[in-house]
Amino acid sequence: MSITIEILVQPRASREKIGPMHDGRLKIAVTAPPVDGEANAAVIALLARRLGVARGNITVVAGASSRRKTLRIANVTPRQIEEMIA
Repeated sequence: MSITIEILVQPRASREKIGPMHDGRLKIAVTAPPVDGEANAAVIALLARRLGVARGNITVVAGASSRRKTLRIANVTPRQIEEMIA
């Protein structure tokens, strides 16, 4: 099963954090700068760790160069997403 989620990325944050919701998108803070895809890689690594899936299961389907992104996560259930946000 794959799930699509809308996120808002905050690069160069002081620490990594998932949540809260912001304008209908899940806010994700990462310490990486928004250069050469580093922030995207950090977001994918953070979500993969929290959800217990491989990084290859997470793809950016829209907004690769924007703070507002759409991600597709494979092999995850809606319950896992809800638990990660809570």
